[in-house]
Order: sequence, then C-alpha cells, then structure tokens
Amino acid sequence: MTRLILLAGLTLSGLSLTACGAADGLEPGPGKSLPVAPYGAKTTPTPTALLTPTPQQRPERSDELLTSSRERRSDEFNLPPSN
Repeated sequence: MTRLILLAGLTLSGLSLTACGAADGLEPGPGKSLPVAPYGAKTTPTPTALLTPTPQQRPERSDELLTSSRERRSDEFNLPPSN
C-alpha cells in the first residue's frame, strides 16, 4: 500500500514539473538584456524569433514516396517450390 502511495506521489510531482516549461511570455531577467544582434542583422531578434526553429533545424520532408514509386517488373525466378 505504501508503494502505491509513493508511486502516485512521484507520478503527480513528475506531471507538475512537466507543466512548468511553458515558453509563453518569456522576457529577459531583471537587469539583463537580449543577446546582441547577429553580424549583418539590422535589429536584435525578439524572444519569439529566437524560439522559432529555422528550416535547417526542422527540415520538411523532401521526398514523396507515392509519386516516385514505380510498378515492379515481373520476376522470372519467382517460381513456386517444386513438390
């Protein structure tokens, strides 16, 4: 019975820890500023721009299997086993 209570407590604490990772409304800490603008950039990026992944970080699928598939040719050696 104590193991069940301990397991339930650990599960609930794990769920509460996963909920605290919200990325909404992030601001620099007091007395801190955002990183300087990258070389060649006109402005300093916003927190939203820094959190948005680029196409290089999250690439899209580049091959479509259904449009590039072809019918297989017949196989002359695919014979049933002899009795």
